[in-house]
Amino acid sequence: FGCTAAQKRAMQDIFADLTRPVAANRLIQGDVGSGKTVVAFFAVYMAQKYGYQSLVLAPTALLAEQHYRSAIKIFGERVALLTGSTTEKQRKILQQQLQDGQISLLISTHAVLYEKLDFPQLKLLIIDEQHRFGVIQRSLMATYYPGLHKITMSATPIPRSLAMILHGSADISVLNELPPGRVPVQTYLVDKNRRRSLYEWMAQQTAEGEKVYIV
Repeated sequence: FGCTAAQKRAMQDIFADLTRPVAANRLIQGDVGSGKTVVAFFAVYMAQKYGYQSLVLAPTALLAEQHYRSAIKIFGERVALLTGSTTEKQRKILQQQLQDGQISLLISTHAVLYEKLDFPQLKLLIIDEQHRFGVIQRSLMATYYPGLHKITMSATPIPRSLAMILHGSADISVLNELPPGRVPVQTYLVDKNRRRSLYEWMAQQTAEGEKVYIV
């Protein structure tokens, strides 16, 4: 597929960031479906080309697994997944693979922040849905690995001026386009008095082969 102009601009920003001698701190802001993950994987690709390791943090195991399935199609066996359900045996194998440089990209939940993992060549940290991580959690890896490039991603639409206040010295790239064929997300607020109608609509959608998720 072809990247949008906004994605290309963000990739150019990241290229410039990662080739500077100082650590990057960039926020990628874009609505759901705007292609933030592709931009993030471009950064991972750059780091990998220079022989460095990357870490992607996701707030839930489900999202981490989703990123893992996407990443493994691009980076193959050099990708690994770490969540709370990873067994002790798998953790030991993972640690050895990280030390040996067999893994260039680790995708994880909060679990990695409390593991005694050693990344000999870690240079890039990507945090998805960064607002769901605490300030201390977001800064832990940067403390362990000085000079770490950091890219955070958020689907929360906030004005640039407010983003500068919230994220301090972070540079900001905005993905304000949707890839071709993406249907805009529609959000509705349904009053509790219409709950029965909502369930009837959900039943109709599933009967037609659509999927419904209740969170």
